[in-house]
Amino acid sequence: MEDYEEMKMRYCKRCLQPDTRPGIVFDDEQICFACRYEESKATIDWEERHRELVAIAEEAKAEAKKRGNDYDCIIGVSGGKDSTFQAVYAKEVLGLHPLLINCMPDEITEIGRKNIDNLNSLGFDIISIRPNPVVAKKLARKSFFERGNIIAASEYCLWASAYIMAFKFNIPLIIQGENAALTLGTAKNQEPTGNAFSVLQLDTLRGGNTSCFLDEALDITEEDLVLYKIPDVKLMEEKGIKAIFLQYYAREWSQVGNADFAIARGLTGRTDDLHNLGRYRRYTALDSDMQIVNQMIKYLKFGFGYATDEICYDIREGRFTREAGKWYVNEYDGKCGDAYIDGACRYLSITREEFWKVVDSYVNTDLFEKKEGKWVPKFTVGEDYES
Repeated sequence: MEDYEEMKMRYCKRCLQPDTRPGIVFDDEQICFACRYEESKATIDWEERHRELVAIAEEAKAEAKKRGNDYDCIIGVSGGKDSTFQAVYAKEVLGLHPLLINCMPDEITEIGRKNIDNLNSLGFDIISIRPNPVVAKKLARKSFFERGNIIAASEYCLWASAYIMAFKFNIPLIIQGENAALTLGTAKNQEPTGNAFSVLQLDTLRGGNTSCFLDEALDITEEDLVLYKIPDVKLMEEKGIKAIFLQYYAREWSQVGNADFAIARGLTGRTDDLHNLGRYRRYTALDSDMQIVNQMIKYLKFGFGYATDEICYDIREGRFTREAGKWYVNEYDGKCGDAYIDGACRYLSITREEFWKVVDSYVNTDLFEKKEGKWVPKFTVGEDYES
């Protein structure tokens, strides 16, 4: 089990964000940074932000022309709601000519393939990168056993792909989607700005240092991790490469808004029972089933899963009250269908018994107790809890 600074869990007084999220910031009124940011959006000069964004785009166009480069920006895409919004916005609003980079997850879903094809059909050049599947599986097993996180290593590759390709192709601008410091409130770890080089501050990337994945026993070497390493930021800046978060500049950015935007342009969502997905919207985690299992494990480690993230977005944007949102968290958070767990076991080459033995070792027993063979929360959603 992971170590926790306090044997209690506090909730944001405006949304249902718990302070067990790594890197979260609460103020003196027990309101999370993400809620404060949403509040501040009413006073942001969005026209000035847009002018800044246009200036960045125009500089990228001019720089690409000077370099003799046909592409003026790189966008990492999964084909999902956010990356579809990013790509179309860059092309239609900013007039950029983007090269889209898809880091294909191991065992990509059919929905994931369909959405990449859909994005391609909207008129974009896409380069798909598929890391060595033998290495990817070794890394997934290693991170599952050592961190209780199946997708920890794949997150490195997912982020690194856009930076690697911008560096290799000498493309002056990288456009990422959202800054977690603003969306999730994790401003303790990551600067809440438009600078997307700050992804190296993400807790999941641990500074981008891949040495933690080296393993002589598993025969994982430096050469195996080339696609998992973000190039040195100083070297990228010396080459005149900028990296930005579109969310910081575009007032239109929102989880639900991006989904509606992408659905109108052909995005396909999941059709499974929402209880099996552990969320109440169908347009997230589309290209990999491992994310669904990982969110269940996260719930058992920290007391919240993806349904909490979804309801917090909705509460902040006025779709639900905090009180009404509790039902959605209780109904969906931490749930995961057996088929997804079985799929993870097959991929990791372990039995269900082995899977649960590892997961059980990472459960936060200050927050959960086992009853009739199942982990149940000791806490009540939305109410501060102390063990």
